[in-house]
Amino acid sequence: MLMEDIDERVGLHEGEAALHAAEKTFYDILGQPLTSTGRATRFGFPALQIIRGPEDAKGFDKLVIYLDSDKLSICRLTTKAKEVEKSKCAVFQITDHRNNPCTQNLGTREGRSSKQHANTITCEISQNRKFDRHLLWYRLDCFNETRSLRELMAKQASMNSTKGQSKGPTQQKSRGKRQINKEVVDLRTLLIHCAQAVAADDRPLATELIKKIRQHSSPDGDCIQRLAFYLVDGLEARLAGIGRQVYLKLLTKRVTDEELFKIYNLSLAAFPLLRVSYTFANRTILEASRGQPKVHIVDFGMCFGLQWPSLIQKFSEQGVPPKLRITGIDVSRPGFGTLEITEQAGKRLADYANMFKVPFQYQGISSRYENIQIEDLNIEEGEVLIVNSLYQMKTLGDETVAMNSARDRVLKIMRRMNPKVFILGVVNGSYSSPFFITRFKELLFHYSSLFDMFDTNIPRDNEERKLIEGRLFGREMLNIISCEGAERTERPETYKQWQARCLKAGFEQLPVDPAILNSILDMTKEIYHEDFVADEDSGWLLQGWKGRVMHAISKWKPNESCTDQ
Repeated sequence: MLMEDIDERVGLHEGEAALHAAEKTFYDILGQPLTSTGRATRFGFPALQIIRGPEDAKGFDKLVIYLDSDKLSICRLTTKAKEVEKSKCAVFQITDHRNNPCTQNLGTREGRSSKQHANTITCEISQNRKFDRHLLWYRLDCFNETRSLRELMAKQASMNSTKGQSKGPTQQKSRGKRQINKEVVDLRTLLIHCAQAVAADDRPLATELIKKIRQHSSPDGDCIQRLAFYLVDGLEARLAGIGRQVYLKLLTKRVTDEELFKIYNLSLAAFPLLRVSYTFANRTILEASRGQPKVHIVDFGMCFGLQWPSLIQKFSEQGVPPKLRITGIDVSRPGFGTLEITEQAGKRLADYANMFKVPFQYQGISSRYENIQIEDLNIEEGEVLIVNSLYQMKTLGDETVAMNSARDRVLKIMRRMNPKVFILGVVNGSYSSPFFITRFKELLFHYSSLFDMFDTNIPRDNEERKLIEGRLFGREMLNIISCEGAERTERPETYKQWQARCLKAGFEQLPVDPAILNSILDMTKEIYHEDFVADEDSGWLLQGWKGRVMHAISKWKPNESCTDQ
């Protein structure tokens, strides 16, 4: 729910002069001369790499992030800078690999053909400990909000039942009449008929049905009323032929940090889907890296980096934590610039790494997944390599976009990286059909389950619920309904289809650890609503609601018998 890929062009630094001016500010503060050459002295932590062009590829300038007094500074390390404390250093690199016009113009001005650009961090950051309860899981305390939410829903259900019993005969008769009027309008049937009219370009009928759906839908009603409220937007945009324009407009709405963490916290409290996924992935990583001095995680779909603070916390509990490297790969997120998100994620993780005394390096790469080259990842000998991708691959192009699909190409790139473990989480959906009516019906079934899950577990007046339904689900559904071809970015497949793709790419599936499965089953049964389901099938850990599988996660290793990858 919190993860989505969409390409968005953003500006970068305007040339060398701006870069040096930004650097000079920090050198003035530190009382150090600004030089254009010089090697970094490593104090147990790799240093941030600044790529200005292909001629710098073998001799990067080195910068290190220096955390002091809850603020972030940047300084160039020289042999005279040994007074910098190891515990205060955490570093990361930001690299832009997109075909960005700003990058191309910069390269032209400087006589360079490279489309690769690294961004320096020249802002300050303050540690924000109020986010700890969202990002760190402190034993059973992390379930307090889940219990509170369940108690609130039970209290509201009891109050509604009492109100119904206390009504007099006249009130009950009137209420019954209104209920009958509501039941006459079958919104699901209306939506399907409207989709058929839109597909047939029957504008008078489609317009009439859209009007009727709007009269009986509401963003504050029950699950089907809320779902219809957003689905009809997509139908109307498709009928008018303005799906792309409306979708792009929705992408401009920004998501603040406060909103992001409220949404994330609600998701953890109301549903086990994210918590189970992160638990499965992080335990797999801990097991694969046990006793190893260096761990390198390549995360396809870094997003806001919400998965990793709890893993850093777990590494710190091992006594001597490994040297942890995280390479976060992502394209831009709706409402954010690409580099803005990569910077935020890197700085947040650097903060937690210093807090827990875990040696840490972060490299952020802004790129479409299929354009990644293995040499971009700086894989080192002797490190345990983990590839992680949770619920991001659904936005890659399939065979309806190109015969040699982007998702197959990315899986082959991952296989050539030769990781010790590859962790894959997928949205289990069948609404990627190129045929509109088939796609719409599958979409209706899938999101009906999601909205029912919300209605059962979250109060209807909850503001974070409205934000998820409108800002996230509403945007996804509009893209699926009103956009076609490469403009349609939501293309989920079933876990069985992904299983076939992974095997074809040269991976061998690993079984679900029975201990992890049992602990997840216990957590789901004891903490969350009884209608949540978790099960294992063919090496996949499945999660769903009332029998419908929504998420599936699995782990893989390279198949050594496949030598042609």
